[in-house]
Amino acid sequence: MSKAAFSIDEFCTSYGVGKTFTYELINSGQLRAVKAGRRTLIPEASAAQWLKAQPPVNRPTPAAA
Repeated sequence: MSKAAFSIDEFCTSYGVGKTFTYELINSGQLRAVKAGRRTLIPEASAAQWLKAQPPVNRPTPAAA
């Protein structure tokens, strides 16, 4: 069963990013977060959507021989 939402720490661990970066994403509107009492939660769908929106790594093309 997958998680419905991540805590900030869980999101950081799962997606390999830091807390400061995560809060910057939330504050800029790039990542949706909700409050549950005092906890900030990131819905799984929002996390997946954010990751999908990231640009791919540019791979250098092999030099022609």
